[in-house]
This record gives sequence, structure tokens and C-alpha cells, in this order.
Amino acid sequence: MVRTRSRRRRERLSRLLAVASAALLTIGGLVASTTTAEAADSELAVNGGFEAGLAGWSCSAGSGAAVATPVHGGTSALKATPAGSDNAKCSQTVTVQPNSAYTLSGWVQGGYVYLGASGTGTTDVSTWTPSASGWQKLSTGFRTGASTTSVTLYTHGWYGTPAYHADDISLFGPGGGPVQIPAAPAGLAAGSPTSTSVPLNWNPVAGATGYNVYQGASKVLSVSGPSATVSGLTPSTPYSFQVTATNSAGESAKSAAVSATTTSGGGGNPGGGLPAHALVGYLHTSFANGSGYTRMADVPESWDVINLAFGEPTSVTSGDIRFSLCPVTECPNVESPAEFKAAVKAKQAAGKKVLISIGGQNGQVQLGSTGARDAFVSSVSKIIDEYGLDGLDIDFEGHSLSLNTGDTDFRSPTTPVVVNLIQAVKTLKAKYGSGFVLTMAPETFFVQLGYQFYGSGPWGGQDPRAGSYLPVIHALRDDLTLLHVQHYNSGPIMGLDNQYHTMGNADFHIAMADMMLTGFPVAGNQSRFFPPLRPEQMAIGMPASTQAGNGHTSPAEVTRTLDCLTKKANCGSYQTHGTWPALRGLMTWSINWDRYNQWEFSRNFDAYRWS
Repeated sequence: MVRTRSRRRRERLSRLLAVASAALLTIGGLVASTTTAEAADSELAVNGGFEAGLAGWSCSAGSGAAVATPVHGGTSALKATPAGSDNAKCSQTVTVQPNSAYTLSGWVQGGYVYLGASGTGTTDVSTWTPSASGWQKLSTGFRTGASTTSVTLYTHGWYGTPAYHADDISLFGPGGGPVQIPAAPAGLAAGSPTSTSVPLNWNPVAGATGYNVYQGASKVLSVSGPSATVSGLTPSTPYSFQVTATNSAGESAKSAAVSATTTSGGGGNPGGGLPAHALVGYLHTSFANGSGYTRMADVPESWDVINLAFGEPTSVTSGDIRFSLCPVTECPNVESPAEFKAAVKAKQAAGKKVLISIGGQNGQVQLGSTGARDAFVSSVSKIIDEYGLDGLDIDFEGHSLSLNTGDTDFRSPTTPVVVNLIQAVKTLKAKYGSGFVLTMAPETFFVQLGYQFYGSGPWGGQDPRAGSYLPVIHALRDDLTLLHVQHYNSGPIMGLDNQYHTMGNADFHIAMADMMLTGFPVAGNQSRFFPPLRPEQMAIGMPASTQAGNGHTSPAEVTRTLDCLTKKANCGSYQTHGTWPALRGLMTWSINWDRYNQWEFSRNFDAYRWS
């Protein structure tokens, strides 16, 4: 790489200023102890001037490129363009030394631009500017933790803003040694076992990029975070588990063992009574559309869970939910209430579950007060009792759920609409007992997007609905029968491979399901890790036809999805973090649209070979 004399002079000056900046931070008490620039200090950012294109850098969703103008120094600079749900993040991971001070700086131009470092082992840092019409320098400093051997440098813009430019990115400080094999995990503990599964969690290990779970002498799972659920076990059987930590250098020694004994049965399926592999569908009972009205008695035996769409509130904030059959003027072939109730009983006698689904696209529900919470419990109970239903499906969409500014931890939410919903559902569960069936049908924006963004974010400005279902799912995970996220009507979503996936194919379904079955750090924060759900609690939501919603998936791709998740076969480019033969099944919108499409979706499910 050829550099001009003037640029070398600027770099020497930049390094001197970086050393001075680190000293000033120390004097101000912002750095825990003094680490001045010595002979070992050096420039650690690779290709920080982008003279070698994007070598050493990774940019999300193909958002970045090296350009010849404008540049701050040399002949190239980074141009990155936010688009849709992508903020044009470009990053690289560098090796550092523990307990050391570093100065991060760079020159930026354009709209909103952020420069930061994550994985420091202490406090991750960032700095930003909302507008820079010319080149502007951003600079910050940090100190690595006692076990930190690498950090990730990044730049990114903001949603809906123009492209930004960055150049001469610098990380100055002690160079790191080679990556070391991580230490053995500590704190391994077993949660409450079911008849076929045992949840495990342990303390994160510095420098680890993954973990292996051993059942006895056999490795049974590889996961990215400090928790896992081992499934497919035998009831009333003792098991022993250990875990190891892994990175590019190798695998650690095994942790201390933990023992757990599975229960005699019934603990793994809140609500009970579902077959090992189930098909869930929504039945349009309160309205008609192009798919036509389908009477309850005419629903085929293929459907194991029938969600009645929809119970809706008298107003967005009332909590007062009402449900009635489609008017005769809209649905000429609608059955009478007595016929409908008799058909519900017949389905239940055949082993099917019939639930009231609350919300939908037009039924916004915001339980912002305790009065709305109590009205929700009372009105939903009346519907369940009147029609003799088995439970509740929560299909809150739109602006029903969002997080208040400052509500940043999914494990202890403070936003009233979230807290009141959790309390309302727990009250219903307590009222109806262990046989109460609880399902949820959130959109990917409210769940998997939480891997990147949670609420309005640490600086504000993000969509407060991002990831807002996560605290509800987490608080109710022991009561939850099925989660079937809508893998349709979705924008591109980043998976655990840090690549964006687009709906309508097996790759999308596999990546989205893998996130829920593996768990993930919320908004990238490893200390706030969303634990995986049990495979028995998971179904995958798909549209039944091209008319039913965006993201229709062909039967061949549906089959490939199931093959990959349950058998680790036909996975394509995305590699899952486990294999889950106990995956419960599929959900679709809707039974009516499947009938309109000659029952293609349900026939394909019925024909699938699970073993």
C-alpha cells in the first residue's frame, strides 16, 4: 500500500494526539489506571484507511463500499448506505491485551454516524455525530477487561438517513497476542426438567465464541450463548451434563458436571393434550374475505389447534374484548351460535384444541392501566366460558406492544402495556389451571429483530416496538404451550450468522427458528441472553397460499425447512446450532386460505415423515 508523505505526517500526529488523549482521560478519572503509550503500543486497526477496499472489514447486508471521493486521506474511504431495517454497520475484530487502555478514533462525514467498540470486557463505548457536512473526527477511549483478548470496532449509520463516509479509522494501544483456548465454563446449573428435556445455563466465558454441551460422554449440542435445552430425553431418568467453551484456538476442558432427573411426564407441554407434531391454523370466524367463510364443522381433521380469529377490543385502550360470529349479511353460510358451539365440542371430543385469538391486524390492544388489565381478564374469561374454549392465542400486532424509553432489560420489564399483559395472562392461567392452552403469534419485528435492536435503544431514536414481545415470551415461558412466530409479512432479519435473511424460502424459516431454539444476546448484549425455548413449544408460522400474505413458501421449501430443523438434512447454506426432532410443527394463516388453495398446506404437512 503506497502512502504519501503528508499522510504519514498526519498519522504520526494522530498517534501523538491519541497518547495525549489517553493521558487526559486518565487524569479525568475516566480510565481506571495509567497505561501510557510505550514501545509495545501500535496501530491495531487493519486497513483503517480503506486503501485496500473492504479488506479486514465486514459490512451488513452489502451496505459498504470503498470509494475514491470524498476521502480524508489517501485514495479511498468507506461509503456505507443504510436501507430498510439495516443501519449499514461495518466492523472488524482485532486482538488486544487484557487490562490495557486503547484510543479509538476516525474521521466521518454525512448523516448520522457512529464509531464504537464492543466486547471490551468493561464498558463498551461509542461516539457519534448527527450531521457532518465535512470531515469530522470522532474519538473515544476504553480499557479492556481482565480476560479480554479481542474487541470489535464498528461504524454504522441510522435508519432512513443518507449514506455516511468514514476514513482513517485507528485503534491505538498494546498489541494482543495469539488467541488462547478459553477457560472451562463455571456455574453450570440445571433448571426445572420436563419429562423429555433439561434446561441448562452457565456463566459466560471470556474469549469464547461458542459452547459444546455434553450428555455423559457424548456431545449433544453446540450453542452460541451460555444456555441450552437438551431435549429428546426419557422420562424419569437421571442424566449428567457438562459444557465446554470454544473459539478459533480450540475447545476448553469440560466444566464440573451437573445432574438432573427428568419428570415422569406432563411437565413439558403446558396445556397438554397435543400430538407430538401438530398443525395450527386460524379460522376466520368473525369476518369474511376473499377466501370465503368456513364453518367449524367443516374444518378437516388435519388441524390440531384451531384459533378463532379474532376477539377485538371495544377501543384500543379499554381491554374489553368482544367476539361474535360473522354477520349473515357478510357470511351467508355462517352457522348459528348453537351449531358453532356444538361443533367446538365435537372438535374437542376428537382431541383438538380450540382457542380464542385476540388482536390481529385490526385489533390493537394496549393494556396501559390496571383497569384495562382487569377488563381484559374478565372479558376474555367470558368468551372462553361462553364457547367452551381451551385457551388463548395472543396475536398482538401493530402498536399494541412497545417499550418505554429506559426499559432496556427483557428480564425485568417496566412498561405498563407489557407488565399488565403478563399479569393478565398469568391470572387467566391460574383461573383455568394446567389444562389452559396458551399460544402466541408475534411478528419477527417484535421477536427476532431483538437480536439487533431492543426498544428505543441506549441512545433513543429506535422504533420502541423492536423486540417488545421478548419480555412477554420470557415471563410466560413456563406457561407457554406454543410460540409460532409469523414468518411472513416481514422485512429482512439478521440471523445468528449475522447475515440478513429474506422471507419466502427455507433459509429464512430455518434461521428464524434457529434463533428461538438456540437463544441469543438481546441487542448484542451477552449479559442479557434470551434463553432458548423447548422444541416442543415451537411451531413455525407460514402463509397457506400466495393470497394469504407475503412470504408464501412452496411445499418443497416447507419440507426442506422441516428436514433441516428436525434431521439436520437439506439445510442449504445456513447451518443450525442443533437438531430438534421434537419441533412441534407448523402454523398457518389460515385454514380458510388453505381451503381456497385446495388444502395444499395441510396435505403437505400430513404427508411429511417425521422419523
